[in-house]
Amino acid sequence: MNIGLFFGTFNPIHVGHLVIANHMAEHSDLDQVWVVVTPQSPHKKKQSLLDNHQRLEMVYRATEAYPKLKPSAIEFDLPQPNYTVHTLAYLEEKHPEHRFALIMGEDNLNSLPKWKNAEVIIKDYPIYVYPRKSTGTKNTTVLEKDANIIKINAPIMELSSTFIRQSIKAGKNIRPMLPDDVWEYLDEMNFYK
Repeated sequence: MNIGLFFGTFNPIHVGHLVIANHMAEHSDLDQVWVVVTPQSPHKKKQSLLDNHQRLEMVYRATEAYPKLKPSAIEFDLPQPNYTVHTLAYLEEKHPEHRFALIMGEDNLNSLPKWKNAEVIIKDYPIYVYPRKSTGTKNTTVLEKDANIIKINAPIMELSSTFIRQSIKAGKNIRPMLPDDVWEYLDEMNFYK
């Protein structure tokens, strides 16, 4: 199976994340998209970042109705700080029957060459890139010509988890921006208030 890995803190996961993940699963050659919750670094405690398992719970609730989307806590038990190249190696060893690919926003493509062992990632793994609304001049990168870079014409989502957290703190109704089960969980747990 072709598995796309969609990494993020998902703090919280919102409808924008679901639209992108589902679009990748339905409109590319990926068979499944694994929504990989990035663990909180033990060295960087962020006040607004929920516990790993609370964010994973939200991803479970958000993806339950989508058979091609699978929540993943694969990085929770890997040594920290964790690097994508190590996660990919671990997944290949654990699941030799699958082929893995990365999913990332166009804005992250420019920073990819700075990642640990970026040349290995670029050479060995397809990278599915979804568009992001750019501000100012478009930064193109030499990577865009690489055969492993696959641009997907996905909807542009201008929704951010930061905006959602700030809105909740300000007492705004953001219910339409979250899957129902996630909104109910956030509300019940009083998160971000």
